[in-house]
Amino acid sequence: MTQKTMLMKRTQRTAVIILTIAGAINFLDRSTLAIANHAVRDELGLSATQMGVLLSAFLFAYSFSQIPMGALIDRLGCRIMIGLGMLLWSLAQFSGGLAGSMEFMLGARIVLGITETPLFPSVPKIICDWFPLRERGRPQGIFQTCSTIGPAIAPPFLTGLMLVFGWRGMFMIMGGAGAVTAAVWYLLYRNRNEVALTREEERYLEEGENPGTGQRAISFAAWRSLAGSRTTIGMTLGFIGVVYMVWLYLTWLPAYVEQRFHLSIAQAGWVLSIPYVFGTIAMFSSGFIVDALARRGVTPINSRKWPICVGLTLASVFTVFVAFADSVVSIVVLLSIAFLFLYVASGACWMLVNVVAPRHIVGSLGSIMAFGAFLGGAFAPLVTGIVVDQTHSFVGAFLSAAVVSTVAAFIYLIVVRTPIAIPERVIGGTPDLVAPH
Repeated sequence: MTQKTMLMKRTQRTAVIILTIAGAINFLDRSTLAIANHAVRDELGLSATQMGVLLSAFLFAYSFSQIPMGALIDRLGCRIMIGLGMLLWSLAQFSGGLAGSMEFMLGARIVLGITETPLFPSVPKIICDWFPLRERGRPQGIFQTCSTIGPAIAPPFLTGLMLVFGWRGMFMIMGGAGAVTAAVWYLLYRNRNEVALTREEERYLEEGENPGTGQRAISFAAWRSLAGSRTTIGMTLGFIGVVYMVWLYLTWLPAYVEQRFHLSIAQAGWVLSIPYVFGTIAMFSSGFIVDALARRGVTPINSRKWPICVGLTLASVFTVFVAFADSVVSIVVLLSIAFLFLYVASGACWMLVNVVAPRHIVGSLGSIMAFGAFLGGAFAPLVTGIVVDQTHSFVGAFLSAAVVSTVAAFIYLIVVRTPIAIPERVIGGTPDLVAPH
């Protein structure tokens, strides 16, 4: 087993730390409208359905941007795509604080969705570039904690900003934080092809992998073959279950807790931070879980698939319990358990991306999966707003999410079975384009 050099250690540490911070800011920016739900609705005179449209607009824009963004990531590299995307999404976030109408806010949310697109599909590619196959679970799991750290600190932190500076000031401050992080990323990170590696370092990074596959550029024919793969389709449909439930909670949970238990904005903020702490523990642990399963002889695909299936199923069960919770204590406990299982599944979904396909198409695979999943999940905020307007209750929305996630678990179980292979005739090269197992 080749030992990692100081350059490898420094590059890996820098990438994971900055990406995790950027991801946390990413989720804080997504959460601002949910935290300011009542304040924005009151000031702009919006119904719950209209707020549902605003909350879903981000996701629709985010999903439709995935396909072209994945191709750009594989061609231009993660340094420029993440840096530019972060800068532009920060400007969109800042402009949300200037909104004087639903239309203006809608435009800001759409731009936010488009420009946040590069981050998550880039991370599996970065991990494939700088970590050998045997080490990829833990860094992906550490990064994925941003999707729970952000929502965990969002209620108390964003609520505090809003109480001091108003909801407009909250939007603008978060925009400034993202712009600074974008500059740090661009200055410190380098793509793998921008670094002169020794032969020892190349051997370390390619352990367990077909040598040279990372240098190929993906063609349209190869991309089409990738998109039509049974495994790609199964991952995309299955990931809808994760995205739907995550975004139901992320966008409507603050308003639900305030309305159901008559809490103030500040009280709701602290109550909601507790389940996300458990989600962070789960996300961080997910990488160790899949690596431990792999060390015990479980195949790379199954070491990811089993946590996904079990996590989604049990998250669905506890979401049903959440729908009928009758006290603040019970909903905190039930949400915490649901989040433990949901975020183990979420982390494993992205970890599956970086073992099921060759390194040079990982960015495209991540973007295809995210496109379909976020397109399906985009209906969660909208459907919830309509359900609340029609029934004056959130029960139907929670039960719908439980059904969607249960079906998703079965899709992963039945459909996702084999690594993705791109036929030789499509790439015109050597027939080694199969994920290593």
